[in-house]
Amino acid sequence: MKYIFVTGGVVSSLGKGLAAASLGTLLERRGLKVILQKFDPYLNVDPGTMSPFQHGEVYVLDDGAETDLDLGHYERFTTGALSKLNNLTSGQVYESVIRKERRGDYLGATVQVIPHVTDEIKNRIHKVANEMDGDIIITEIGGTTGDIEGLPFLEAMRQFNDEVGSENVLFIHATLVPFIRAAGELKTKPTQQSVAKLREIGIQPQIILCRAEQEVDDDLRSKISMFCNLPKTHVMQFLDLEHTIYEAPLELRKEGFDQVVCDALGLDLPEPDLTEWTSFVERVIHPSKEVRIAVVGKYIELQDAYKSIYEALTHAGADSDCRINIVRLDSQDILDDGAAAHLSDLHGILIPGGFGERGVEGKVAAAQYARENKIPYFGLCLGMQIATIEFARNVCGLKKANSTEFDPDSPHPVICLLEEQKDVDEKGASMRLGTWETMLTEGSRSRELYGSDQVNERHRHRYEFNQNYREQLEAAGLKVAGTSPDGTLTEIVEIPEHPFFIASQFHPEFRSRPNHPHPLFAGFVKAALECKNKS
Repeated sequence: MKYIFVTGGVVSSLGKGLAAASLGTLLERRGLKVILQKFDPYLNVDPGTMSPFQHGEVYVLDDGAETDLDLGHYERFTTGALSKLNNLTSGQVYESVIRKERRGDYLGATVQVIPHVTDEIKNRIHKVANEMDGDIIITEIGGTTGDIEGLPFLEAMRQFNDEVGSENVLFIHATLVPFIRAAGELKTKPTQQSVAKLREIGIQPQIILCRAEQEVDDDLRSKISMFCNLPKTHVMQFLDLEHTIYEAPLELRKEGFDQVVCDALGLDLPEPDLTEWTSFVERVIHPSKEVRIAVVGKYIELQDAYKSIYEALTHAGADSDCRINIVRLDSQDILDDGAAAHLSDLHGILIPGGFGERGVEGKVAAAQYARENKIPYFGLCLGMQIATIEFARNVCGLKKANSTEFDPDSPHPVICLLEEQKDVDEKGASMRLGTWETMLTEGSRSRELYGSDQVNERHRHRYEFNQNYREQLEAAGLKVAGTSPDGTLTEIVEIPEHPFFIASQFHPEFRSRPNHPHPLFAGFVKAALECKNKS
C-alpha cells in the first residue's frame, strides 16, 4: 500500500480536494485501485448539522454518512464507492478517545493528544487500508497549515510516515502564489512561509502545487525549489481553470503531475488512458446546443450549497451535447416579484432540497408556474414536497395544505413527519439517511427513464408524503411513480400529462457521474431542450 497526503497552506479553498480527486483520476487510468479520504479538523462530528452558508452542501454516501462535499469530488472523479470510513473529523476523533477513556481502555493512563489522539487518526488510515480494496490511499487534510486545530492531524501524518517507511509515503502541498497587481508580479513568500510551518512539524513536502492566476515561470519555480528544499521538477502550477473543474486532471497531466508522483513512490505504471475523460470535457466546453435552467433555492448565492446538483446538470448536459446555463434564483425574489418575472424565459425549473420555512412559498409559486405553463419541472427532496403542497392547494382545492415542518397545525398535512422521527430530539445523523430501495410504477415516466423496475437511491430527510392523501392526489392527476418496497413510503411523484414533471424524495444528484449522467437528470435536460425547441 502507498499513501499520499495532500495539505494546503496560506488560505482555504485552494482546491486541495480537486487536486486529490484529479490525481485519483490519473492514477486510476494508469491501472491502480485508488481510495480517497478526507480528514477535517473541525470539532463537529460530521457536517450534517452545519449551515450550507458555513460549509456548502452535505454529501451523503450509500451507508448514510453525512460527509464533506469534497467526497462528492472523489466519487465523481474516480470509480470507488466511499463509506463513513472515508471522512474523519476532530469531533469523531475526540468522541472516540473520550469514549475509550470512560470505558477504561487506556488502563489509567493520562490521556493526551500525543499519543492517544494521533493514534486514533493513524488507526483510521490503517482501518481504511485493511477494509477497503485499494493500491493507494490519497488523504486530504482539511484546513490550513498552521491552524491550531489541524496540528494533531499533521503530527499523526509525521508519525505515520516514520512507521510505514518514507518510501511508501508522499506529501503534496497546495499553496497560494498570489499575483500582486500593484507590483505586477507573483509572490512566493507565502509559499515559503507555509512550507516552513510544515517543516517545523517535521514534514517535508515532496511536491508543491502552486495555485495561481497566472503562469508560474521557470525562475519562480527555481526560487520555490531552493527555499522549500525540493527539486524544481517537483514545483508545479495549478492554474485557475477556464471552463470546468473536469479540466483539472488534463491540466495536471500536462504538468507531469502523475508521473512525478509515480516516480516518487517507485511505481512503474503505463501511461493513463484519458480518451473518455477528454471526450467528456470537450462536450462540456464546446456543446452545440444550450438551455436555461433555473435552480430555485434559498442558499443560492453560495456556489457550494448545491454543488452536486450543478455537477449532475453538467453531466446530463454533456450527454445531450448541451450547455446548461444555470439561472440561480432566490425563492424569496419569486415570492416578492411574481413567478413570471423570473421564470418566463426558462426551459426548465429545478427545486433542490433544504430545511426550514424561509423561502418555501416562493418555491411553491415556482412549482405552480412550471405546472401551469408546461415548463419541465424537477423536484429533489424538498422539491418533491413543494410539488405535492402546490398540487394539493391549487388542483385539489386544499387551500391550506402544507408540511407539518412549516405549519404544524395545517388542516391538510400532505407532508408529515416520518413516524420514527416523532420522538427524535438530537439533530445529528438522525434523519432517514443513505441508500434505500425504490420500486417504480409500471407505465410511469420515471420507470421509462431508469429502464428498470427497481433502483437504489440516497436519502436525507425527516418528512414524507402523507399516504392519507395519496388517493385524492392521484385522482386529480399527481401520480405516485415510485414507492418503498412495502408501498408505505412515496419516493417519486409525477404528472403524466405534463411534458416533464417529476419529483423525487431522494437525492439523485449524488449518483450522477461524468459520462454516466443520472437518468432523471438526463431526462430533465432532454425535456428542457424540447421545451426550448417548441418556444
